[in-house]
Amino acid sequence: MRKIDRKMETKPSITGFIASTPKLSTTERGDPRLFFKIGIEHYTIEDDNTFTKEETTFHNVVAFNATARHGKQKLARGDHIIAHGRTHTYTVERDGQLEEEEEFIAARLGHDLARTRYTPDRSRRSTGIEHEVPHHETNSLDSSEGAGHDPAHTPMGM
Repeated sequence: MRKIDRKMETKPSITGFIASTPKLSTTERGDPRLFFKIGIEHYTIEDDNTFTKEETTFHNVVAFNATARHGKQKLARGDHIIAHGRTHTYTVERDGQLEEEEEFIAARLGHDLARTRYTPDRSRRSTGIEHEVPHHETNSLDSSEGAGHDPAHTPMGM
């Protein structure tokens, strides 16, 4: 049997705060589409290791399908989030001029745990289908505080 080498796949992500009320709409095909502005705070590290706050930039974020539906339910203006996905550049016409714009298409959305305080709902979800979870050995990454992966509690869009 041939061994398949699985490498860690990485993709772009952005962090910031939701700067506008998330709006849920539908695409021309009827798929859910979530749109909001994200504010990204920028800092410069000075020679004495202090931080100087620079101008905050604002960017468009869109999500589709399940990520859009869950995002509308779970996210609100002011929330600190992490978005995982890709950048999309497109052209728009403004005052007779073509301009390039950029948006972040989020495949995954979630709260930034370093900046958000909440208690997750860990109650068992009723799906109508019962799954038996195999027992596994506890290692240094697993703890009773939820460091292990629980498929019933995957982040939005996963």
